[in-house]
Amino acid sequence: MSGFRDVVGHKDIIDYITNVTKEKKLSHAYILNGEKGSGKTLLAKLFALAIQCEGTTDEDGPCKACPSCKQGVNENQPDIIWVTHEKPNAISVDDIRVQVNNTVDIRPYRSPYKIYIIEQADLLTVQAQNALLKNIEEPPSYVIFILLTRNAEILLETIRSRCVILRLRNIKNSLVKKYLTERLNVSRDRVDLCVAFAGGNIGRAVMLAESENFNQIRGEVIRILVGIKELELDQVPSTVKTIENLEKIANDEEEKFTKSDLLDLFAVWYRDVLMYKATKSVDMVVFKDQMPGIKGQATTSSYEGIEKILKGIENAKARLAANVNVELTLELLILTMMEN
Repeated sequence: MSGFRDVVGHKDIIDYITNVTKEKKLSHAYILNGEKGSGKTLLAKLFALAIQCEGTTDEDGPCKACPSCKQGVNENQPDIIWVTHEKPNAISVDDIRVQVNNTVDIRPYRSPYKIYIIEQADLLTVQAQNALLKNIEEPPSYVIFILLTRNAEILLETIRSRCVILRLRNIKNSLVKKYLTERLNVSRDRVDLCVAFAGGNIGRAVMLAESENFNQIRGEVIRILVGIKELELDQVPSTVKTIENLEKIANDEEEKFTKSDLLDLFAVWYRDVLMYKATKSVDMVVFKDQMPGIKGQATTSSYEGIEKILKGIENAKARLAANVNVELTLELLILTMMEN
């Protein structure tokens, strides 16, 4: 397993974790807040391993050689508990009662601390949060909670106020590009699109870069966007179906693309159009091999029109996240693209 030196970015958080672990100035509860793919699960695992490490920790984190680290790497260290849940969209009060409340008073088996890691903590129901709150307010001295969230604001203020919140920010594109080219040996023709798609999120960049269907996904996105200007109203439903089928193609893989991810690829195209229209330069264009289509769109669309399309993409993503009707959401977006 990698150490802190293999984590891309987040130096401030790594420095904090290293210092509090080394100086034994640990809080009883932490929230690691960041988007999917930001690296919070890896950081939480390394943090827990470093806390329990029986060897010598350094700037790279846990030693990974002691019995505790070896068990922790395989997620079978008895004093590092990964809280699970059966329901895909909720962590219930019973999940917390059974896995946390009923075990929290049992002292650690072999380590100085007992660490509970709760992934997707934003899925905690209000009842589950209240059940957890009792332990966060007055935990045994040996207990540490690490909650992983995409949006910490969803959690009750009473929980947030009792936790140290570590926010994972988007990292520099240059770091993402360096990681893809030097560590993953991603080809040059893929790198720029993956970096633009990721928006500073290393996990998203890797997801696209390692996709076995990369070329098919890219090709279908280009075909849809280039064809928008010739699209007739009665062809809109079939274009929606094409986008839905494209999601199925992408989801043949271990890492899951969502419709929102695919719309982010649309946004990369329109940012290219906007960039070329403003500068007449191809240097900052991602889809460099599609310059005829980029130039054509830049010629026929106004600045206001391109901005409306980009805004429409963001609105569509928000509607999808809110479970608004998928077909209607995509049809409205396509109409916005056709009109502008």
